Amino acid sequence: MDMQALLQQAQQMQQQLVEAQQALEESEVEGTSGGGLVKVKLSGRGQVEDITVDPKAVDPEDAEETAQTIADLVLAAIRDAEAQVERLQQEKMGPLTQGMPGGGGIPGLPGF
Repeated sequence: MDMQALLQQAQQMQQQLVEAQQALEESEVEGTSGGGLVKVKLSGRGQVEDITVDPKAVDPEDAEETAQTIADLVLAAIRDAEAQVERLQQEKMGPLTQGMPGGGGIPGLPGF
């Protein structure tokens, strides 16, 4: 076993991991619901960055029903965005986590 080659391979993998994490930090995804009435932007790491509710989602005649509908739409948009974040994380990090001990978990990274 060539320890120098193994060390070099580990350093390359670490650099690739850092680059993938940086790409996730710089990425942004948008989840929507209600045909675009609600939009949620998340960072590539899954942090909510922005929530937009189209004024058309508000029914001034029925505030209680509107409030519940908007809450449901926001939740659905967040879930849509979270699914996109998971796909993005798999795309960026998946190849780097294959073959790691324990089935690919990386401590400190959600979803890995």
